[in-house]
Amino acid sequence: MFAQAILMSCLMTMPPAREPLTDVQRRRIAGLAQLSPPPADPTNQFSNNQVAARLGQRLFFDERMSRNGEISCATCHVPELGFADGLPLPMGLAEGERHTPSLLNVGWHRWFFWDGRADTLWSQALHPFEKDAEFGTTRMKVIHHVAEDPILRREYEAVFGPLPPLEDETRFPRSAQPSGDPKHPDTLAWQNMTAEDQQLVNRIFANIGKAIAAYEHQLNTTNSPFDDFASAMLANDERAMAEYDSDAYEGMLLFIGEAGCRQCHNGPMFSDLEFHNIGIPPGHGGLPQDAGRWEGIDVLQKNPFRANGPFSDSPESQRGRSTASLIRSSEHWGAFRTPSLRNLNRTAPFMHQGQFATLKDVLAFYNTLDDMVVLDHHQETVLQPLDLDERQLAQLETFLLSLSSPEIPRSLREAPKTPELEQKTPLTDPNR
Repeated sequence: MFAQAILMSCLMTMPPAREPLTDVQRRRIAGLAQLSPPPADPTNQFSNNQVAARLGQRLFFDERMSRNGEISCATCHVPELGFADGLPLPMGLAEGERHTPSLLNVGWHRWFFWDGRADTLWSQALHPFEKDAEFGTTRMKVIHHVAEDPILRREYEAVFGPLPPLEDETRFPRSAQPSGDPKHPDTLAWQNMTAEDQQLVNRIFANIGKAIAAYEHQLNTTNSPFDDFASAMLANDERAMAEYDSDAYEGMLLFIGEAGCRQCHNGPMFSDLEFHNIGIPPGHGGLPQDAGRWEGIDVLQKNPFRANGPFSDSPESQRGRSTASLIRSSEHWGAFRTPSLRNLNRTAPFMHQGQFATLKDVLAFYNTLDDMVVLDHHQETVLQPLDLDERQLAQLETFLLSLSSPEIPRSLREAPKTPELEQKTPLTDPNR
């Protein structure tokens, strides 16, 4: 009787048997399965170069390039917070206008920033330097810093070749940049440089961006609980599949089925990597004022550091051709890039202004579309309220959290160590 009671107790606590997955469900799950390392960027021939990546990692954590000596890339892309910052709006030298996206798996993105105003990871890395609210510096200051730090210079020259005579400040002023107030000393200093030296400086600046991008290209996550389930499914390992949380499993079926999330959140990144206006209420209240992709395309096409520009290593690549063929339309106004759904456990708050503090808040919005802001501009027409019950919403949340992976290695979450032996050992670069 005792053994029978234990058996009955176990049967009562076991989760209900799962219905076999249909062929359609299997195909959809397989389409979301584990990320591989991102492909090399043809516009950055150094994207998989380890020496460039080490230089980029040093620069990423280096606060000395900011105006006040206190801001680095890691200020807003905090490794412990999924390379985001946990704030609705970022805080560099001043508060920013849009929420900081995570850099995890960033090498897979097609466009960068919420509005896509950069089309390569190396171009994205350059934007913050000369923005007043972020680093508040100039490209000439950044380049002088690299030239005057023995370790940075050594690694830069190992990858990109010798720097010019930057100590000649009649040719290469301490601070200069091409945009901004035409009467500002930095702008005037730039205008006084020869066209050849301006081009040389821009090439060095682009190389610095390519080194940072090579580091960021390594920030990849793997083996989330969902990935483990998908791998088990592909291997027909029923025992391993059964280890996947039951609520996450049910949420996954909602995600690929009734909830229709796959329309925008598809592929291993759980994103179509494109832009949509879904009527998210602005963080400041009232009507939207941020033009999003509409303005982003204009900024991109005027930027010399673009995929089809003079500093690209492959301007004729598919990436370059895509940029060259972009045409703005009214559909782009107020549209923002679809974020990846991976690692949501570390990247709250959510949306382009951090409007939603929690994942529950995001799901509540999609469930009812209450407070959705509808404009006269073209807007998403496929978006409908999910109309799920509380249990289904909880299951969907559990599934989304199961897309979170372990931390990337500590060696990538801090500035690289520089022992004396490393400083004395010659660097080798397979690309030179």
